[in-house]
Amino acid sequence: MTRPPTAAQRRVIDAADPVTGRLRGTEAQLAALVGRGLAFRHPRPPHDHFLTPAGHRLRESPPDVPEPVVAVPTTAGVFAARIGGEETAVTAGPARTREVHSAWQGLLELRRMTNPDGSVERPCGWERTHLVRAAALALEAAGHRPAGPDAEGYRVRTTPQPEAVAVRDPDPAALRACAGTLERAGWQVSEHKEPRTGASYLLASPRRT
Repeated sequence: MTRPPTAAQRRVIDAADPVTGRLRGTEAQLAALVGRGLAFRHPRPPHDHFLTPAGHRLRESPPDVPEPVVAVPTTAGVFAARIGGEETAVTAGPARTREVHSAWQGLLELRRMTNPDGSVERPCGWERTHLVRAAALALEAAGHRPAGPDAEGYRVRTTPQPEAVAVRDPDPAALRACAGTLERAGWQVSEHKEPRTGASYLLASPRRT
């Protein structure tokens, strides 16, 4: 069975001229596509590269993007990002650290494969439909402590605002650190105060640019 093209090769294919199938890319990328039978090099100068019929078919098909592990529902033995305040505590340790790291790397790959420009600096469509889990994964992957049943830490919750989550932490320094992590992960963050208690919290939403 032929291996699917890499994410970089898929981006070159998707960016081909929709009418002529003319390709733009590095010599190595174009040569690799020729080797896979997805492109050919025109024999006449300037020797541009174009999609073959197989390349056109691939371009018209949706990319086969696996659902990242963070999308799996929370069940026993299945990974889910910590949103804070769960009734059942998740055992911390090296195994959990590896799971979180793997989930974060999977989410970055999903960004690379689904953002039109291949950017990993900006949240992707999956994150916009799983706001709480996506924000929580960014925080947990950066080493922030989620709130446990009897411990302080961050809590990520939905809000009435579209495409926005609320992040709370009773420790002001920890809350500021959460804001910095989310901003570096491609989220737009602003700090607000609860009208009744005066406690600070964050509103975070995925950046579009």
